[in-house]
Parts: sequence; structure tokens; C-alpha cells
Amino acid sequence: MRTQMHSLNENTKNKLFHNPALVIVSSFFILILVGALILMLPICSRSGEVTPFLNSLFTATSATCVTGLVVYDTYLYFSVFGQCVIIALIQLGGLGVVTLTSFFYLLIGKKMGLRTAHLAQESVSSDEHINTVHLIKMVVILTFIFELTGALILSTQFIPLFGAYGAFMAVFFSISAYCNAGFDLLGMNGEYSNLVSMQDNPVVTFTIMALIVCGGLGFIVWQDIYNYRRRKKLMLHSKVVLITTAALLILGCIGFLIVEWDNPKTMGNMDVLGKIHHSLFQSVTTRTAGFNTVDLNGLTEVGKILSIVLMFIGAAPGSTGGGIKITTMVVLLMTVISTIRGRTETIILHRKVDKSIVYKALAVASLAGVLVVVATSVLLLTGDATSDINALFETVSGFGTVGLSVGISAQAGALSKIMLIICMFLGRVGPVSFALSITLRNGAKMTRQVVPEGKIWVG
Repeated sequence: MRTQMHSLNENTKNKLFHNPALVIVSSFFILILVGALILMLPICSRSGEVTPFLNSLFTATSATCVTGLVVYDTYLYFSVFGQCVIIALIQLGGLGVVTLTSFFYLLIGKKMGLRTAHLAQESVSSDEHINTVHLIKMVVILTFIFELTGALILSTQFIPLFGAYGAFMAVFFSISAYCNAGFDLLGMNGEYSNLVSMQDNPVVTFTIMALIVCGGLGFIVWQDIYNYRRRKKLMLHSKVVLITTAALLILGCIGFLIVEWDNPKTMGNMDVLGKIHHSLFQSVTTRTAGFNTVDLNGLTEVGKILSIVLMFIGAAPGSTGGGIKITTMVVLLMTVISTIRGRTETIILHRKVDKSIVYKALAVASLAGVLVVVATSVLLLTGDATSDINALFETVSGFGTVGLSVGISAQAGALSKIMLIICMFLGRVGPVSFALSITLRNGAKMTRQVVPEGKIWVG
């Protein structure tokens, strides 16, 4: 009997390690649940009251999934201890529990086994061709360098305004920005005001923008940039991420300038430099950050649609951001272009992309689209959304782990909150990773199946 139990435990353990997606998804789920239980404690609220479980779960999910959607103003509702819990969840969620665990595993001198290395690769969206040990170390060290630099710069602005608490605010904002979370502590200037009260402070806004972009590029890109001095070339992945990131930021800025130029509710009353400044900020923040310097409810409908598109695309794989990822968009776009040109292969920057990558990109975008449609429908059916565009905006913001809100999250009912929690969770772990985690199948075995070929006509 004991031998059978031991065999069963070994079998379960092997299944877990052969399915890294399950371990990663489970780590996020456990962290969210623990975070929710802690946030319920009276010590976490300013009033000393017990926070309802659903609202604590929503907040913990938003923090761990580095989203930024809130049901309470972080400064006005949560105590300093509660704020510390939230920023800890953001840091753990931004880097990933597996990544941090692997780093400390290496820090104490333990060697990383093959299974542990494979798990670590999955956690940072890497593969077997990249030095996992070096990447894990670089991820954590680079993160703290960026966050420390951001905190030092922000402290020059916050400490004169808020005293000793300003130092804590600087650290909070730096971690929140680099992890693309969007949580803020400026509620003393107005409930849910976010960075609107700091819109005329370029040191704050440009530092936040820089941190958002650095966190959104992805750890693989940063490692590739670091190795450039030795190799004198970049991987296709890095080229695509850097070029597409620049293009989306510029096009987004131009788009917001055009649609919001004369809008008195957002940028209409600003001078030309102010309009360019805040159009650029809006373009950056929709990359999954969640900060805002203008009233989002005041955006034109076209401005909201532009925001939705940018939020749905999101940041780069292996980054602190969400969305379907910019590489997914590029692969799908170039597949369409290649098909129109009569090619049977997807070509990007004169390189052929493996069909398995194309299939995965299609699966990610399709599952994300279905999730957004279902969640938007729930928000509309419950009556929690004031309009179709607002419902879609809030849903995509949740899935893209962006955190920009038009006010629905704070006033939503239980069903809508649960739907947004699901969106945030799946947006962070990835819809395909979640699907793989529940199938408990080894992908290598699936590829050996032989099935008869059939024909079907499309288009």
C-alpha cells in the first residue's frame, strides 16, 4: 500500500514537472488567494474593518496580475500595511513566483536541474537556446536596478510634497510602473485621480513612462541587448519587439493627438507641447500600465477605441505587461500579408517563422477574443456598464492587465467583478498556458499522432 502511494505521488509529481504551465498557473492562483486573505484583515484597511472577500480577491488579483483595476482607492481605503501587501503582490506577480524562487535557489548556491530549468524557461517565456541561469539572474538584478533608479528620481518630487511618506510613494510608484501595474497613491488629491494631479510634472510623468517601456520590452530582449556588444547582432524576436514597440508608441501618440486635440474634457485646453506630452503618455500607458494623466471618461469614442486596440495588443512576451503580445500581432499580420502574396510560409524580416508559432499566435488571439466578448456581454447584461464601448474598454483593460478604468470596476456587482477577475487572471497567465495547464498533456506526445488528411475550403 505504501509503495503504491509512493508511486502515485511520484506519478503526480512527474505530471506537474512535465506540465510547467500548470505549476506557473498554480503559483499565481495560490499567491492571489493568500494575498486576498491577508487583505481581508482589519490591519490592511484605514478604518480597521474587515474587507469583504470578493473585493479583497479582486484587489489581490489586480495586484498579482499587475493590472491596476481597483474597487477602492488604494490610498484612501488601505492602510500603509495594506499598501505594502499590495506592492509586494505587484512585485511577486510582475516577476513571477517561479522566477523569484529560481533566483533565490541560485543565490544560495543550489544548481538548477533540468526540470527546474525548464520550468524557469516557461516562467520568462524563454526556450532551451537561451542561458536560463544567466537570464533568471539578469531578470531580478535588472528589475531592482530599474526600480531603484526610478524610485530615486521620483523621490526628488514626492518627498518635498509629501514628506517621509513621499519616499514610500516613490518606491511604490516605481515598482508599480516597472511592473506595468498602474496602482497609485495619489488619492489624497482626489478619489481615483491617479496621475491627473501630476500631469504638469514632467519629471514624474516621463520617469513613469520610461519605467513602463523598460518593463514592457521583456527580459529576453534586455538579455539580447546586453549580449549585443559580444555578438554584434540581435535575435529576430528582439528586432520585432523593438521595432513594433517604437511604431506603436509613435502611431498611438499621433492617433491620440488627432482624436483628442480639440476635446475640452481631455487635452483641448492644453498648449501644443502639453498635448504631445499627454498623447505620448496615453500611448505608453495603454501598453498595459494603467496610469492616466487625463480623465478617461472624457475620451472621445474614437479615443477609447484606439485605447482598446493598444490595450488588446499589449507588451512583449516575457515582460511584466499583458495583452496578446506585440509579437503575436506581428506574426498574425505577417501571416496575412504572406498569404496575400501567395506564400505558404510566414516571413518576418527575411526570416521564416515556424508554423507552430503561427498556430500558437492564432490560438492566443482567438481565445483572447472569445474571452473579451463573453466578459463584455456579462458587463452589459448585468447593467454595470453605461455603454457598449465602456464595457469593452473595461474588459480589454482587465484582460490586457492594463488597469485603465472608466469607473465600472469600482461600482460593479458581484458577477461583473468575478468576470473581470477571470479576465485579469487569464490575461496574466495567458489563455493558451491556462488551457495547457488543465489538459495535463505532454505536447511532445501530441505531435506524434498520425491522422488522415482531409480537405476543406475557406475564404
